[in-house]
Amino acid sequence: MNVGIVGLGLIGGSMAKSTKTRTAHTVWGADLDRETMTMARMCGAIDAPLTEDNLPQCDLILVAIRPGAAVEWVRRNAERISPRAILVDLCGVKRTVVSAIAPIAEARGFAYIGGHPMAGSERGGFTASSDSLYVGASMILTPDKRTDMQLLETLKSFFLDLGFAGLTFSDPEEHDRIIAFTSQLAHIASSAYVKSPEAQKRRGFSAGSFQDMTRVARLDEDMWTELFLDDADYLTAELDQLILHLTEYADALKARDGQRLRALLKDGREKKASAGGN
Repeated sequence: MNVGIVGLGLIGGSMAKSTKTRTAHTVWGADLDRETMTMARMCGAIDAPLTEDNLPQCDLILVAIRPGAAVEWVRRNAERISPRAILVDLCGVKRTVVSAIAPIAEARGFAYIGGHPMAGSERGGFTASSDSLYVGASMILTPDKRTDMQLLETLKSFFLDLGFAGLTFSDPEEHDRIIAFTSQLAHIASSAYVKSPEAQKRRGFSAGSFQDMTRVARLDEDMWTELFLDDADYLTAELDQLILHLTEYADALKARDGQRLRALLKDGREKKASAGGN
């Protein structure tokens, strides 16, 4: 297949590297940053730039840029996408993106499905990308009434070849509701946690707990602001829940209520055990 990748940051760059390392597909890539394009060519992550001339020859197009930019790219390039092509966006939110791109795909006749690879790193950009980023990860897809089994089989084969452990199917609403808790809330909590003045005095006092809690605070504020706002309804509901639970702990501590504090900790431990490791 000819695979076109729009955006060669952590996600798109890892898609390119994984495709070149693990398959025989041809990869054409596009990124606004010239240095990124040079590095991608030099290290063999792409065979050539993705251009207006070769875009119509793409069998699979992966759009790995921010939600608003992804929608705008599809609008601007829809006429050059072949009717036999499959387009997958890899954005971290689905409702706003799918609702905008699906009608364009239907009007132009090419196949489209929303996607979200459940893999990442606290560092971004092409230099952080890796051909092993997706090994063992889950690939979320949001099929709709236009999605046929042949398309899903094609994508399953492709993503499993890249190292994904399997596909998870969802709809945009469910995806955004769950991702608000499993990803977005964790980033906000980490960002807030590291703002304590004690964070600057931790040398010699921090271990795994601090590292785990602060890892994702090193985020791209522009990208995450867009993701948070696109999912603000579900994210604020999760934040309210977290604040409520934190208040329970604070109240127990202020009252020096050991029995209540022990019960809260036990409840948290048991809920973690029932939720499993992931």
